[in-house]
Amino acid sequence: MKGLLQRIFHIGAGSPALDYEESKRLIQSRNPADRRLVAGNLQVQPEVLYFLATDPDHTVRTAVASNEATPVQADLILARDRHEAVRADLARKIARLAPTLTQRQSDRVKEITYEVLEELVRDQAVKIRRIVAETLKSMPDAPAEIVQLLARDAELSVAGPLLQYSPLLTDEDLLDLVRQMPIPGAVRAIAQRKGLSAALSAEIGTGEDIDAVTALLSNSSAQIREETLDLLIERAPAHKAWHRPLVERPRLSDGAARKLARFVAHDLIQRLKARSDLKADTVKALQAIVLARLEVEGGVAEEPASEVAAQDKLMEEARRLKEAGKLTESALVDALIGGKPGLVNAGLAVLAEQPLNVVEKILSSHSPKGITAIVWKAGLPMRFSVRLQSVVARIPAPQTLKPRADGGFPLSEEALAWQLGFFADMTAEGAQKQGAVQ
Repeated sequence: MKGLLQRIFHIGAGSPALDYEESKRLIQSRNPADRRLVAGNLQVQPEVLYFLATDPDHTVRTAVASNEATPVQADLILARDRHEAVRADLARKIARLAPTLTQRQSDRVKEITYEVLEELVRDQAVKIRRIVAETLKSMPDAPAEIVQLLARDAELSVAGPLLQYSPLLTDEDLLDLVRQMPIPGAVRAIAQRKGLSAALSAEIGTGEDIDAVTALLSNSSAQIREETLDLLIERAPAHKAWHRPLVERPRLSDGAARKLARFVAHDLIQRLKARSDLKADTVKALQAIVLARLEVEGGVAEEPASEVAAQDKLMEEARRLKEAGKLTESALVDALIGGKPGLVNAGLAVLAEQPLNVVEKILSSHSPKGITAIVWKAGLPMRFSVRLQSVVARIPAPQTLKPRADGGFPLSEEALAWQLGFFADMTAEGAQKQGAVQ
């Protein structure tokens, strides 16, 4: 058996050999450190590792779970371990090793290994499922049935990586997922896939998931048919977040550029005029449209510089309130009631020590989890998250995240931190794309 494991997992180097008698002596020790020495050894006898898989000390079981020499029968026991840390280390190992199983391994070894994986992807702890998902997300030889299960997980932090990156998900799989009204954020993850097909772009573009459409338009590698783009331009006046990515699409027809010039901000019209793929008469037409709009609108009502200045002023006000000890939940509630959403955003940014554009991205995403995460980071109570969800994000009451019975946050700190990281990464990616164009 040991020889088989060495062939499967290429083990043997890096661990001092322990003979059977020495292993037996150490595993009978009352000191967990002695038993861990055996549990982490790559050259110890498989039956010894099997014995240690039920050790009373969870740190010993964690070492067994991490050990690539552990027999798969023991891994199956560990997949049901009561301690999350044990299952987490096992998940990292099994997800990494499962794709390496080939025809050279026995059917029984492969069968049990996949059974272990199935246990892990059905684990109640989100962390365990997320570890497997993150490990398998880009693997072309990952177990297909496991990828399918994870891609349909009820948690975005689990399903999202597979939906965005897995090469094993076909267009048919993804179209089916989009049409099934998946969890919030799932369609957005699909919209961010590299080289997204025209069929998927059309399905997402004609849907009602505004954030997903924004992600689609921001995905420069997505294939978007001209008729799909025309439909999106018709809907775009009501969705300001679409304006810039529409203007910056890699391929834009002259007709589409003229339509966009009728409603996008003046700075975006300048970007249109600067494109090298538009005809000379289209550029002249854009200039005429700008002049006509200026006559009707009485000049440019708001330029980017004034918007930045206003944001800077709000951030200064929020910092002054914090220094004076007045940037409290009550102050932010007063700002909500008084129609000062900008001060609410700035206050959250200062309290949470997050960039203002990240806070704005979260609040405009209509994501209950994202809003709850920024409130948690700001050190405010969960009840303020409920207010933001209903008053600012206009999330219907049945869909809002509610406090626990004790008034606390309904998500773990790890899940809340992941949400913040997700929105920070998404905001940074948008800024990088904008900088690249400039």
